[in-house]
Amino acid sequence: MATLQSLRPSFRPSIPSPNSHTFPATPFNYSPKSIGSKGGSVTVRHSIVSPRVSVSNSEYSTQIAENLGDVTIFTATGEPVRFSDLWDQSQGIAVVALLRHFGCPCCWELASALKESKARFDSAGVKLIAVGIGTPNKARMLAERLPFPLDCLYADPDRKAYHVLNLYYGFGRTFFNPSSIKVFSRFDALQKAVKNYTIEATPDDRSGVLQQGGMFVFRGKQLLYARKDEGTGDHAPLDDVFDVCCKAPVA
Repeated sequence: MATLQSLRPSFRPSIPSPNSHTFPATPFNYSPKSIGSKGGSVTVRHSIVSPRVSVSNSEYSTQIAENLGDVTIFTATGEPVRFSDLWDQSQGIAVVALLRHFGCPCCWELASALKESKARFDSAGVKLIAVGIGTPNKARMLAERLPFPLDCLYADPDRKAYHVLNLYYGFGRTFFNPSSIKVFSRFDALQKAVKNYTIEATPDDRSGVLQQGGMFVFRGKQLLYARKDEGTGDHAPLDDVFDVCCKAPVA
């Protein structure tokens, strides 16, 4: 089992050779911007505290929930399920946290934070949904070792939801984005989260390790909050996410 000290300098999983997988032709051509609340763009400042980011129609269409709803993923026990069946599509409020992959130590830390916050979200009537890259058996490794509730955890081995949400992808984003540095400000939480970590949870298709995640809040089919992770470990502040859920308008 890997120790955190052995991972501390760089959380780099095994990267496939260029000949073994096909990566996007332009993995570094992403703009380091997030979406402003009035339809414009604001540059993300690479600070220890991640900024709150709201939704702009220039980034996601009003049909994004329906597009995502058509995506089929898997429960951690291997049952196929559509996104549209995960929460009440009329008025239900859901937080959809897309992890990187089940073998990412930073995602174990995020999963741990989500687990600790679950009671608070439950009390507010918010459905918590965590999705990771890999097969259901990889999801179960995280769920059993962390541990994490199986009924909140889903596997997206083909990264279908990540494509629909246009989340960042590439070698530069994964290993060299300045936003990734902030994970070291949470080193104690990271160390606790990976106590029972196993690299065996890494997806067999190693191209998935170059995918970044994000955080989204929906009320029914309305997107209330969207934040793409700029780099590895650049997670949305859960206090901000909870505030959005509590302020969600009632129809």
